[in-house]
Amino acid sequence: MIVLTNLRGTEFALNCDLIETITSNPDTTITLTTGSLHIVLESRDEVIQKTVDYKRRIFQAPLG
Repeated sequence: MIVLTNLRGTEFALNCDLIETITSNPDTTITLTTGSLHIVLESRDEVIQKTVDYKRRIFQAPLG
């Protein structure tokens, strides 16, 4: 899960495994595989970086 900010300034956690597309036109809009849309304050690059950081954390965690 990554923490993002909606246009009202409220933070929420998003399951980044469900991200299908991220567009910037000019607002950053995230489309999920479920069809849900989320418009966030973070840039496309910030969302991508948060996703990469999250994946690194979970895949580098020690097993057991």
